[in-house]
Amino acid sequence: MNDESTGAAELNTDAGRPTPSDADETTNTVVAQDDHLSHRDVTQTTTTEADAPGIGRDEHWWSSAIFYQIYPRSFSDSDGDGVGDLNGVIDKLGYLELLGVDALWISPVMRSPMADHGYDVSDPRDIDPLFGGIGALDALIEEAHARDIKVTMDLVPNHTSDQHAWFVEALAAEPGSPERARYIFRDGLGDGGDEPPNNWPSIFGGPAWTRVTEADGSPGQWYLHIFAPEQPDLNWENPEVFEDLATTLRFWLDRGVDGFRIDVAHGMAKPPGLPDMTDMRTGLLINDDDDPRFNNPGVHEIHRKIRTVMNDYPDAVTVGEIWVRDNARFAEYIRPDELHLGFNFRLAEADFTADSIREAIENSLEAVDSVQGNPTWTLSNHDVEREATRYAEGTTPDVGLDRARAMLLVELGLPGTIFIYNGAELGLPNIELPDEALQDPVWERSGHTMRGRDGCRIPLPWQGDTAPYGFSTTPDTWLPMPDDWKGLTAEHQLEDVDSTLSLYRLAIELRKTRPEFVGVEIEWYGAPEGCIAYRRAEGRLVCAVNTGDEPVGLPGGEVLLSSAPLRDGKLPPNAAAWLV
Repeated sequence: MNDESTGAAELNTDAGRPTPSDADETTNTVVAQDDHLSHRDVTQTTTTEADAPGIGRDEHWWSSAIFYQIYPRSFSDSDGDGVGDLNGVIDKLGYLELLGVDALWISPVMRSPMADHGYDVSDPRDIDPLFGGIGALDALIEEAHARDIKVTMDLVPNHTSDQHAWFVEALAAEPGSPERARYIFRDGLGDGGDEPPNNWPSIFGGPAWTRVTEADGSPGQWYLHIFAPEQPDLNWENPEVFEDLATTLRFWLDRGVDGFRIDVAHGMAKPPGLPDMTDMRTGLLINDDDDPRFNNPGVHEIHRKIRTVMNDYPDAVTVGEIWVRDNARFAEYIRPDELHLGFNFRLAEADFTADSIREAIENSLEAVDSVQGNPTWTLSNHDVEREATRYAEGTTPDVGLDRARAMLLVELGLPGTIFIYNGAELGLPNIELPDEALQDPVWERSGHTMRGRDGCRIPLPWQGDTAPYGFSTTPDTWLPMPDDWKGLTAEHQLEDVDSTLSLYRLAIELRKTRPEFVGVEIEWYGAPEGCIAYRRAEGRLVCAVNTGDEPVGLPGGEVLLSSAPLRDGKLPPNAAAWLV
C-alpha cells in the first residue's frame, strides 16, 4: 500500500471522483511523485458513458463473457491416437467449469483432409472422424450446456478444401462452367497462359495461384488460393456460395451451437479485376490495410447476409477474425447489422512497456467507440507466439512468465469480452521443435524459411511427471511434448496456490463476482516512468502495472489481487495489481 512518508497522492475510492491529496485546485490534476502511482484529471478518459453507451452495455451473454479457445488436436486425446478430440474435451469439462469460463471456441473440427489442420474443410456440415464424428459434438454441446458453458465453432468461409465436392466438380468441368464459377478461376498471362493471372503471393509462401490440368490433359486455367494450394478461395460473387453457407449456419445452430468464430472475416470479397499488389510483403498476420487480397468493401455485404441468418437465432454470436489496422475500417465490421464482435489483437501485439500497453488499450476502445461496439481482448491464440515466451524476449523465461501473469490482470480488468487460448492458464511457453517434427504448412510452403505456428500448438500437459502428461495414452503425440513440463501440468498447478492456473482461477472468479468490475468508462492516472494505472469509473476497480525496473508504491485502497507478491507494500517490477 502507500508509504505515507513519501507524500504520494492517494486514490479516494469512496468518493464519486478521485480526491487527490496534493492537487492543483485549478486543474484537478495530480502528478506522479517519487516512485508512487498517482492520478491525473479524470476528465481524460478513454471513453465516456455519454459518448459511448454501447461499450460494455450490451446485455447479451457475450458482452462480458470469458471465451476459452480449444485447439482440439492439442487439448485432450480420448482414444490414444496421439491427437486430441471432442470426447477429450468432454472429459475436461469439469476442469473448464472449475476455471470459470463462460464459453468455448472450438477450432475447426469439420470434415477435412487436414492439409492445414482443419482450416481446409471438405464437408462443412459434418465432423471429422479424427475428432469423434458428429455424435461427439452433439454430446459436447449437451454436456457443456448442462454446466452453463456455451459452445461456439470455427467457421471457414473464405475457402474450402481442394477435396470438397464442389472443387472436385470444378476440376472436372470446363472453363466458364457453373462448377468453376463457385471458385476463382482465371486464364493465365503470357505465351500459352504460362504465367499466373496476377502477382499475388500466398500467405503461406509461394504464389497464390496454381495451374490445373484440364480433362483433356492440356495445361489449363489457374485457381486462386490466398493460403495453401489445398485451400481454393470461393467466389463470393456467386449467390450459390452464400446459399450454401446459410445452410451450414442453420445446420449447426439448429443442433445447439451458440455461435461462430469466423476465420479471415476480412477476406472473402476480392477487388474487381484482381489488380497486382504493390507491396509484396506476405506471411502470416503482416498484411496491411491496402493489401488487395483482404478488407475489400464487398465483404460487408457478405457479413450483412450472415447477420440476417443470425438474427433468427438471437442468442447466438458471431466473432470475426479481423486483421485491420485502421480503426474506422475495423469499426465497419461490427456495425449493428454485421458481426456481433470483432477480434482486436492490439493487446496481443503490445510490448511489455507502459506506453505500448496503454496505447493498445486506448486504440482497442477507440476502434469500437464510433459504432458503440463491444471491445474484445486477447493475449494469444493458435496463430500467435505464447505470451510467456513473447514477453521473455531479451530477458529470461521467468521474467516472461511474470509479465504474462501481469498482463492477465491488465486484460481481465478491462470492460468487454475476453478470449483465453488453451494452455495460457498454465503459463505454457512456445516450444522450438526440430525441423523433422514441424507440421505447419507454412514450413514447406515457405521453402523452410518460416517455421510456422507449431510451437504454440504443443499438446497440453494434464498430469504426471513424464510426457505425454496425461494428454494421451501414447507418447507418440501429433507434436512432441517437452521432457521438462511436469511442473506445468494442471494437476501440479491445482495444488499450488501461487501457480499461474490458481491466479487465473481467482482472477476470473473475482471478475465475475465482485461489483467493482462494472461500468464502461476507463480513467487513466499519472504514474512514474514505466508504470500505468487505470480505473473502472463506475465499479472503481483500479489496475496498476509496473513495467519498470524498481518497485513502486500503490494508490490507496485494498489490494484485491496481485500477479506477484508485494515487496514491503510496493508493486515489484513485471507485476500488476487490482485495488478497490
